Amino acid sequence: MKTILIGILMLLGAASAVAKDKNDLRFNADGDFKIVQFTDVHYRYGWEASKTAIENMTKVLETEKPDLVVFTGDVICDKPAGKGLDEVLSVVDSFGVPFVVTQGNHDDEQDMAHEEIYTYIQKYKNNIPTSTGDATIEISDGNKTAAALYIFDSNAYAQIKGLGTYGWITLDQINAYVAESKRLTEANGGTPLPALAFFHIPLPEFKEASMTDGAHLIGTRREKVCSPVLNSGLFTAMRTAGDVMGVFVGHDHNNDYTVYWQGILLAYGRYSGGNTIYNNLRAGARVIVMHKGERTFDTWLRLRDGSVIDSTVYPASYINDDWKDRKEPI
Repeated sequence: MKTILIGILMLLGAASAVAKDKNDLRFNADGDFKIVQFTDVHYRYGWEASKTAIENMTKVLETEKPDLVVFTGDVICDKPAGKGLDEVLSVVDSFGVPFVVTQGNHDDEQDMAHEEIYTYIQKYKNNIPTSTGDATIEISDGNKTAAALYIFDSNAYAQIKGLGTYGWITLDQINAYVAESKRLTEANGGTPLPALAFFHIPLPEFKEASMTDGAHLIGTRREKVCSPVLNSGLFTAMRTAGDVMGVFVGHDHNNDYTVYWQGILLAYGRYSGGNTIYNNLRAGARVIVMHKGERTFDTWLRLRDGSVIDSTVYPASYINDDWKDRKEPI
């Protein structure tokens, strides 16, 4: 997995009007680091309906003033791919916000190959480059690495006949993550760093969690989970490593919920595009705020009309532990 080393040069606030250095991601003076997740923009160059996506991204960025933007796949779904990518990514670049892109299952179905897309977007000055869609992004507290983000390319479609429609994160990718997690944990004196993970296609655990009685689900669930048939073990690797607090995906346009599962928050982003592909949800984005030195984060959905819905805190919003104080059974 390609590691992006983050320097420690100057302190930048989350609400600063100054362009943020993509090589200097850090918690602000209040100890916060804000991420905006745009997912499934499904931009079609030349389509009037795609203007909604541009309007949505602009309003979200103006309001939230994030420290980082993460695109979790299906940025485009039509040709010419280059012009579509330019219209979407130039919006974020114009705000001076660092951003990283990992592909979905539709980005390379146009007129640009998978690797070409990752190379193409490196021309943007605020892009955090990755040649494969996988990256480790380190966030500084001003002195040392204090948190991490793991970005994965979830590999579009199954390459083995008989194993369903969608691809999975491979053993090589999982091993690379485990090595990165171990490196960062050792550098932190043996304590896992607070971390988040981002990719396009949901893990099979999203399906298991959403269909389990008693699972605490917050948000909208209007379609089945379109995960791989094969479970390649990424969730188990993350739970074992003990660093990842939340996993953020896209892919299923009519889902935007969060669900707490075995200690990790499984979360969909909010569909961020216009009426260019199936969707029943108004455009928006997911916002995540990490807190320096804490294994907790806030998350909410910011919609195109400016409203905020489904604001929660991990893990407090998902755990009801008042039973511990009860002496007698209810």
